Amino acid sequence: MATEFTPIASLIGGGLIGLSAVMLMALEGRIAGIAGILSRLLPPHRDGAFAGRLALVAGLVMAPLLYAAVAGGLPAQRIEASGIVLVAAGLLVGFGSVWGNGCTSGHGICGLSRLSPRSLVATLVFMATAIVTVFVTRHLW
Repeated sequence: MATEFTPIASLIGGGLIGLSAVMLMALEGRIAGIAGILSRLLPPHRDGAFAGRLALVAGLVMAPLLYAAVAGGLPAQRIEASGIVLVAAGLLVGFGSVWGNGCTSGHGICGLSRLSPRSLVATLVFMATAIVTVFVTRHLW
């Protein structure tokens, strides 16, 4: 399966993610780790940052809808996995985020930019796992 090469869109998207991570750190002193932000929307976490967390998650949900409204639809996607596999994968990612004490956005974007050794190890593990998973599912399975 081929993947479309989109360097301009990727550069703009990466720049916006980096800018938002820097702004959150500079203005709020918080790391833009999506798993942590999302998990702290659930009880018992109630503090002064709840509205900001909710706004960030709402923005993540609304962004594709806004894109679809402006562009006239979403890009075509094909997922060749069953619903059971998608649920299992989601649970494994969620478990990994908790077990790794952070997610790819928290470690890969924010942690690496702060030169965190723990985040470097976590990101290397994420990437190695992704590489092995793609190799096994596309070439051996």
